[in-house]
Amino acid sequence: IDIGGESSRPGAPEVSSDDELRRVMPVIEALYGNIDVPISIDTSKPIVMKEAFAAGASIVNDVNALRSEGALQMAAELGADVCLMHMQGQPKDMQQQPHYKDVVADVEQFLLARASDCIAAGIKKEQILFDPGYGFGKTLEHNYALVKHLPSIIALGYPVLVGMSRKSMIGNLLNRNVDERLAGSITLATIAAQQGAHIIRVHDVQETADAVNIVNMLTTIE
Repeated sequence: IDIGGESSRPGAPEVSSDDELRRVMPVIEALYGNIDVPISIDTSKPIVMKEAFAAGASIVNDVNALRSEGALQMAAELGADVCLMHMQGQPKDMQQQPHYKDVVADVEQFLLARASDCIAAGIKKEQILFDPGYGFGKTLEHNYALVKHLPSIIALGYPVLVGMSRKSMIGNLLNRNVDERLAGSITLATIAAQQGAHIIRVHDVQETADAVNIVNMLTTIE
């Protein structure tokens, strides 16, 4: 279960540490001990990581890939599993003319460099996840290039998390509002599962789980 208190949608304003803590801590405290799955804290702030882990979180999911001051050291100190996401720019400006020489190669190089920094800081390789960052400083074409070439990212040797559920990469392609993106979300989740994604971050859990279970069934058939 991924819990966050600061929106990372395009154009979203920054949120103070105090406000972020007020939003996430009651949720983590209510869930910890009552669910049998890991709790992930979606934050870039070291103090939020620390307080969330004290309350029961065990994964840091950082859209900034632990580049904020003190974030890498805090994650290492906590012994956290970490999800490193690629983002060009910041949420407030990331969709203003994003550009790449080669989006797949650039994303791969960034993630490998961040993994190297994590390992140097004391985080173990097996504690690291990659997220290509769909919708974070990418055009429609960039996003779908990263979908098509997801196996290349998986081949880097780290588990890969994908988060495409209900995003504008679906809405802009199909001309669908947020509440009309279920079919597109499940389609992308199915493709990601077929390609070998390890974690699929979604809103519509039951529907996506059904699709992934069908994909998993096919892997058992010779």
